[in-house]
Amino acid sequence: MITIIPSAWTPTLLAVLRIVTALLFMQHGIAKLFHIPRVAMFDNVELFSLMGLASVLELVGGALLLIGFLTRPVAFILSGQMAVAYFMAHASKSLWPTLNQGELAALYCFVFLFLAAAGPGRFSVDRD
Repeated sequence: MITIIPSAWTPTLLAVLRIVTALLFMQHGIAKLFHIPRVAMFDNVELFSLMGLASVLELVGGALLLIGFLTRPVAFILSGQMAVAYFMAHASKSLWPTLNQGELAALYCFVFLFLAAAGPGRFSVDRD
């Protein structure tokens, strides 16, 4: 069998997946809470609303994943958040994610579920 990447790299690549996913996810919370960058649809997000709660989860949950603190429970909660987001905002438009613009929510959901099961990898506060 030909191995492209040795299995010794798995914990490092798992950490890279966690860190990059966390940074990308945090951008959603930052855009909703601080309007950086400005996204027109987030102009009127109120903190004490469903979208406000989502923005706090994105920012705080993303930051916790970034440093690898409480990775498994945080990733599990964020996976649930993304499942709810998919079914509330996207699934009613179409069964197919490519038609309902739900690919990102679905992908985040399963990446977070994977991190909840696999753990943080290297470079984390709560490394297994």
